[in-house]
Amino acid sequence: MSADPVSRLAPVGLAELVERAALQTRVDRKYLVPTSALPRLLDQLVPCARVLDIGGVRTFRYESVYFDTPGLASYHGAAHRRRRRFKVRTRTYLDSDQCWLEVKISGARDSVTKHRLPHHPSDRRTVRPGRDFVDEALARESFGTAGERFDEVLVTAYDRTTLLLPDTASRVTVDTGLTWRDADSVLRLPGLAVVETKSTSAATPVDRMLWQAGVRPTRISKYATGLAALRLTLPDVPWRRTLRRHFRDTVARAATAAASHRPEQEPSCV
Repeated sequence: MSADPVSRLAPVGLAELVERAALQTRVDRKYLVPTSALPRLLDQLVPCARVLDIGGVRTFRYESVYFDTPGLASYHGAAHRRRRRFKVRTRTYLDSDQCWLEVKISGARDSVTKHRLPHHPSDRRTVRPGRDFVDEALARESFGTAGERFDEVLVTAYDRTTLLLPDTASRVTVDTGLTWRDADSVLRLPGLAVVETKSTSAATPVDRMLWQAGVRPTRISKYATGLAALRLTLPDVPWRRTLRRHFRDTVARAATAAASHRPEQEPSCV
């Protein structure tokens, strides 16, 4: 991403960002935007947005490890468009070496509720130290996962810039350098950014700017879409258009690799 528009945005500290727009319950809208279009979008936001700045750093490295049951209950909840679904992950802020264990619950009208627990960075590839927290969060929402094992399934990494829109108390994240990794493969999404708006419900100025530019919300989940691209035998209906339009070359390479290196393992991927 061009550094110039980001450098011209007014700064906001982490404490103020959390105070003004924590939004643990929110509506998310996601867009896939060419990285070449980001400077113009950010230029438009200079008068109305502030950027998270910690010690002069405005873009931060993230790593998320996603966990699922042996039957991929979390994945299939999304793939079959169930009204209520969940994700379990650790999120590590690599620049500050902070880590959280998170349970995200998706409910009616695209609302998202996130439960978080501090997690030691050295434990980011397991839920064991926080298993009671995961069980309690899922039990409160009546998910039938009691006693299920949660294993590491997918790791994502990216660089994130976070914006605060003070007038609407909403946040916008811009993720670039996206990478997905499972036990066998690595996928990258060069030239594209995931722009996500997070608000209580109403559209943000960024949503309106993108709509005016002809960019519409895209069905993409860093966990589910990435796993569908890597594991070609999984159902992918909700993200099929996104996969064909934006992951086409990557998926083709994954298909070639799967056919040539591990055909006998494909049935076990589900």
